[in-house]
Amino acid sequence: MIVSITIVRYPKRYIPLAFFAMAIHRFPLWINKACTFWKLMGCGKNGTFDIHPDYQQWGLFAVWYHEDDFRKFQNNSFIAKWWQKFTTEQWTVLCEPVEAHGKWDGQEPFGKPKIKGHEGMVGVLTRATIRPSRLKNFWANVPKVSAIMNSSQGFITSVGIGEAPFIRQATFSVWNSLEDVKKFAYRDKEHADVVKLTRSEDWYSEELFARFRIISSEGTLMGKNPVKID
Repeated sequence: MIVSITIVRYPKRYIPLAFFAMAIHRFPLWINKACTFWKLMGCGKNGTFDIHPDYQQWGLFAVWYHEDDFRKFQNNSFIAKWWQKFTTEQWTVLCEPVEAHGKWDGQEPFGKPKIKGHEGMVGVLTRATIRPSRLKNFWANVPKVSAIMNSSQGFITSVGIGEAPFIRQATFSVWNSLEDVKKFAYRDKEHADVVKLTRSEDWYSEELFARFRIISSEGTLMGKNPVKID
């Protein structure tokens, strides 16, 4: 199983085409039998996890049986040709799930992988559907958590993506090591306090956490490849 996260940027004049793509790109994904799970998504301002959308930046999250299946999509699909014609940048991370728990739209898109002994760069997906009654508390804490993450040891980059504004949100982040992820997740007091709050106040009606081995990082975003692999 291979997971692809592709982020693309449109020029301002093509923003209407970006919205149109969110509708028509569903059809080739629906009929692609090599793609077992997919989500077309918007991005937060400047690609970050932000309540304000960035209408130039959009994403596709997809799960494939094999890397060859993704390469066929990348080289020959209608969507890939659309991106080549109408976007100014495309950045894709390919990765392999090594751990996952929770659900996304009632599904377990990665199954229940338990791969031990992974070392090196780590990708992390955190995804949730936020209860409408908890939206105010959720978004009030986002700037704090984002600031902590961005200044944490071993943090490389992140993108904020979402299926629906304000309510269905996800963050994909990349770290130097699993130890760095653990320090951020469990040992930073401010972040730990927010995590406890999500549990005590029951913020989410559904959530998913997954960790990945980074296979490749291709293309550019905001003029550079955010993840350089030696």
